[in-house]
Amino acid sequence: MMRLSFSERAVRDYNGLPKNLQKAADKQFSLLSKNFMHPSLRAKKYDEAENVWQARISRSYRFYFTIEKDAYRILTIMKHPR
Repeated sequence: MMRLSFSERAVRDYNGLPKNLQKAADKQFSLLSKNFMHPSLRAKKYDEAENVWQARISRSYRFYFTIEKDAYRILTIMKHPR
């Protein structure tokens, strides 16, 4: 199982989410730490140059992260631009 760490921005973003989205985010973070390829995450490379990945919280929200040794570093959580 991989560790999770959160940037200051990710913590602020998380704290600004409604409770139902915080609960959904918690579930997705748990899945990420156990199984990067879990289908509900829909994890994919977002920025090749910066090695940033994107994964799904809900239909409308995504989180962005990097992989650093034995940890996923959550960078930000934001509404998915459509």
